Amino acid sequence: MAEPALFLHETAADELKERLAMVNRRFTDPAVVAGIAAPWQAVLPEAPIVADTDILDLSPERHDLVVHALGLHWAEDPVGQLIQARRALRPDGLFLGFTLGGRTLHELRAALAQAEAEITGGLSPRVLPMGEVRDLGGLLQRAGFALPVADVVTQKVSYTSALGLMRDLRAMGEASALAARPRGFTRRAVLFRAAEIYAANFAGSDGRIIASFEIVCLTGWAPGPGQPQPLRPGSAAARLADALGSPEHPLPGDHRD
Repeated sequence: MAEPALFLHETAADELKERLAMVNRRFTDPAVVAGIAAPWQAVLPEAPIVADTDILDLSPERHDLVVHALGLHWAEDPVGQLIQARRALRPDGLFLGFTLGGRTLHELRAALAQAEAEITGGLSPRVLPMGEVRDLGGLLQRAGFALPVADVVTQKVSYTSALGLMRDLRAMGEASALAARPRGFTRRAVLFRAAEIYAANFAGSDGRIIASFEIVCLTGWAPGPGQPQPLRPGSAAARLADALGSPEHPLPGDHRD
């Protein structure tokens, strides 16, 4: 029976399985960078599991597929992680990375912020900041991947209360690791007030609170021969108006031939 706290990894692993099924290629030397192995081994049982550390145990040009399994949002140097993954790929090898995006737990952030402001008169960093999908896609380009794509899968989960959500986050290892986070226990009054605010603003018709998780999938290819290349600017052989079948009306003073 699957561990309930692993549902995010299971969701992302299911996405991995679907995306690999859409690629017309058989991968023979995959590797998975993961802190939690079981859900990913179910998809790629032959792949070695590489510890999710600052320096990845990956050999140059050893693999035709590298999966970074829902850990990039913890990395101190995410670009460095991506560069290491690219170097581990053979030419035209595939990288698939899964990470939590910026809309993750926006309900919990709002409830905790309001509760703490009401009770203590201040705010403390309590939830790890996460990248927006556009910024995360840009990291692929910085790391040297070809044909970079970033897209989002949103998972909504219901709980009986915000306190149950917080217990699940601790169980899945997603509690805050911010250096600037409060070092003592959060006051019970803050937690219970946050649960009240959460229930008042983010509950479904059945009274259960809703938690949103944004899983960003990053796709990129190690540069290789035969890959599609972008055309040189100005090299188009046809006009956009012709392709769309639309009339073109020059602006006043436009004397183009």
